[in-house]
Amino acid sequence: MNKVITHSLFTDFDIALFKAGKHYRLYEKLGAHLIEVDGVKGVYFAVWAPTSNAVSVVGDFNYWVQGEHQLQVRWDSSGIWEGFIPNLDKGALYKYKIESKINGVVTEKADPFALYCEKPPHTASVVWDLDYTWKDENWMVNRKDYNALDKPYSVYEVHLGSWKRADHNRFLSYLELADDLVAYVKDTGFTHVEFMPVMEYPYDPSWGYQLTGYFAPTSRFGKPQDFMVLVDKLHQAGIGVILDWVPSHFPEDAHGLGFFDGSHLYEHPDRRKGYHPDWKSLVFNYGRNEVRAFLISNALFWLQHYHVDGLRVDAVASMLYLDYSRKDGEWEANIFGGNENLDTISFLKEFNEVIYSNYSDVQTIAEESTSFSMVSRPTSFGGLGFGMKWMMGWMHDTLQYFQRETVYRKYHQNELSFAMTYVFTENFMLPFSHDEVVYGKKSLIYKMPGDEWQRFANLRLLYGYMFTHPGTKLLFMGAEFGQTNEWNFENSLDWHLLEYDYHSGIKKLITDLNQLYKSQPALYEKQFSGEGFEWINYSDHQNAVLSYIRKGNNEDENLVVVCNFTPVLRENYRIGIPKKGKLKELFNTNAAAYGGSDVQNEATITIEAVPYDGRDYSASLILPPLGVIVFSFA
Repeated sequence: MNKVITHSLFTDFDIALFKAGKHYRLYEKLGAHLIEVDGVKGVYFAVWAPTSNAVSVVGDFNYWVQGEHQLQVRWDSSGIWEGFIPNLDKGALYKYKIESKINGVVTEKADPFALYCEKPPHTASVVWDLDYTWKDENWMVNRKDYNALDKPYSVYEVHLGSWKRADHNRFLSYLELADDLVAYVKDTGFTHVEFMPVMEYPYDPSWGYQLTGYFAPTSRFGKPQDFMVLVDKLHQAGIGVILDWVPSHFPEDAHGLGFFDGSHLYEHPDRRKGYHPDWKSLVFNYGRNEVRAFLISNALFWLQHYHVDGLRVDAVASMLYLDYSRKDGEWEANIFGGNENLDTISFLKEFNEVIYSNYSDVQTIAEESTSFSMVSRPTSFGGLGFGMKWMMGWMHDTLQYFQRETVYRKYHQNELSFAMTYVFTENFMLPFSHDEVVYGKKSLIYKMPGDEWQRFANLRLLYGYMFTHPGTKLLFMGAEFGQTNEWNFENSLDWHLLEYDYHSGIKKLITDLNQLYKSQPALYEKQFSGEGFEWINYSDHQNAVLSYIRKGNNEDENLVVVCNFTPVLRENYRIGIPKKGKLKELFNTNAAAYGGSDVQNEATITIEAVPYDGRDYSASLILPPLGVIVFSFA
């Protein structure tokens, strides 16, 4: 006898929306829900498995026996199986046993909408709730002011499993991170943290980018409510939270989304579109309505239930192009003969429209590495609708330049100045992410040329240049103190390095740069507009010097920035200035406090009526070796 009671949370309208791909809160209906039916407490289950003859809930409550708790298929051709199991409680382990119509194939799957999962390598779903009392009301009411595009946005990218480890190389829990990480990020002055994927994943070497539990924070570090505590405390400390979100692919693990009901349910059935050769994973079918609803519902879920402030969408380029990592003959052109994936473009536009219409005070950020146009432009203008896009070209060119021996930099200054020809075509974020410090690429400090002093001076120069360049900022953990080893997901960062002056100097530099960025409107108010930047001189290749003006809404708050990319001290270096008055040295990456040689300018510098750089006025400066100086108008 079946022990499942007929019950449904779905209305006819829900089903119509689901079929149309417009049900954006599927997590309220599908999955496992602790409810009460006719005075009896239990769990309502609902799962989408249209190519099935039978679906059973198996778990620790029925000894994992198929058929003991068989769900009932809806009559409306939605492919949803559902039912209520009485007297089942929170914490029960379960999966779905699915008998397919295709050759009688039987799959055993974790719940795609599970709120909590067993700790890997175990793979069962766990009946859970999302009960939690949030204490971040002040942040949530005001976060539009923290997340706006004309506000400072400095991101600390974190891999939770390797930021810091406890004794015996144990993971820190969400609750431990809520103390240690929150205090650290607040101390260093970042405005936001970005977590590499926290959704449940089976394989540690994937870094979390191959997901099996899209609605469950990984149980490696604790319970869902523990992760809520971490987010809550970050918000209480005035720090926003961005999650890496992975709609680009998913693994073929037996308990995951692949071949879910014996058919290609979530993945595209055409292997040319449904399989990713680089990652050996499956690709979502972005043209299928129910799959689009699943993904957009998932994005909204994290914004609603975990108070997340932004989603950084991983591997967008791999989604946009049909020929991505494919050779001739391994892909098929779209109906117009091009290589763009039209289903993906449509999906991403819809995703962004739904996000911003529901949460106008968050940001979506695209990791998109090509020249695909208008990624961060509104869909009403023909764009994809993202709030920001990673500036991968700037990152590549800048690191290439900085790795050159300083004596040769004069021949390659265009590697820096070229970015200004396109920097305002998108809302760009400047990223030095985890991808730049793995697989033999070396840590940032060891990309720098020269002896020890020059390495650290170059790193300070790099960061000074980054923080005064138009665009928001992102640094991967460890970069803020000059981590020497490449990132290793199996170990903690090398925190002992902070015992050394050069490394502690880098940390102080980043702390002060974050403060400079947040305190100077000229660095953020027009960070995505050509009105916010003006070259003074980009053609002094011989001395490898760049000079420019950063502008905000108030002309009196404009800043002058001069970068010396060689280890040569330059005295009496003259630059053109747009008006008369005085300059005041506001920031200097060569300061002794950061490990520099402390070459500084006088407290105030008189701007002279001496024409230079095509301007009527100019000033004579001292440029420290491998240094960035920021001046305000006194």
